[in-house]
Amino acid sequence: MDILQSAARALDGSSDSARLDAELLLGKVLGLPRAGLIARGGEPVDVETERAYAHLIDERLRGAPVAYLTGTREFWSLPLRVTPAVLVPRPETEILVDLALQRLPRDRWNSVLDLGTGSGAIALAIASERPSSRVTGVDISPSALDVAKQNSRELGLSHIDWRLGSWFDPVPGERFDMIVANPPYVAAADPALEKLQAEPAIALCVGPTGFEALSAIAGAAAAHLHKDGWLILEHGSDQAPAVARLLERHGFSRISSHLDFSGKPRVTLGTVHSPH
Repeated sequence: MDILQSAARALDGSSDSARLDAELLLGKVLGLPRAGLIARGGEPVDVETERAYAHLIDERLRGAPVAYLTGTREFWSLPLRVTPAVLVPRPETEILVDLALQRLPRDRWNSVLDLGTGSGAIALAIASERPSSRVTGVDISPSALDVAKQNSRELGLSHIDWRLGSWFDPVPGERFDMIVANPPYVAAADPALEKLQAEPAIALCVGPTGFEALSAIAGAAAAHLHKDGWLILEHGSDQAPAVARLLERHGFSRISSHLDFSGKPRVTLGTVHSPH
């Protein structure tokens, strides 16, 4: 399709995956998967379709994430609905899910708390792999929680307890076998924020250092974990040593940091032997 070629060329300067973006957006307009585009490669499109496609390409050029323009993003092989109320799930967060599943035995009932759940990506991925576990997802944003609940319904993963509030406020006095979180960790002055303007600021940055949310979670986590429970945190690629020290300071042991797909330290975890 000529419009696909020209759209990919138009996006070339502003996207690392121009061809893929162009294909996904055309698929959205035509109601086709990417494979369907290949099958219809030589077919012309009508003026209305061309206009709708041009609008999406313009939005992408202005910085709107493809996931917001298509309304979906795949995470852990799950098709998730995403809106501008939630962070677009990143492939590197699948590292956190993998590390969590390694520590959640299949043959035992477990309780897992996902803090700042957003679209529900982490909670849903864990629930899909450990159907007998009790998973609780917490978020401070009502609109984000609405997206998570919708994803839960559409995926048939209804055994998740969604709660509204800040960090541990919605789970007073409760303890879990595992706490996972991909909290806001970008510093207020980080130039990366400029590229992320379309995504909810509250999910990216909550203070000048980028360490505020990580510190709040690590400081209160032990009181909400069973003996030998795990805390698993996603963080910025330059924050691993500081997060490891933070966990150590709050009584965690067996602390380790793990690399993402591009070889950057992205997730740090630890266990608590004597919860507060």
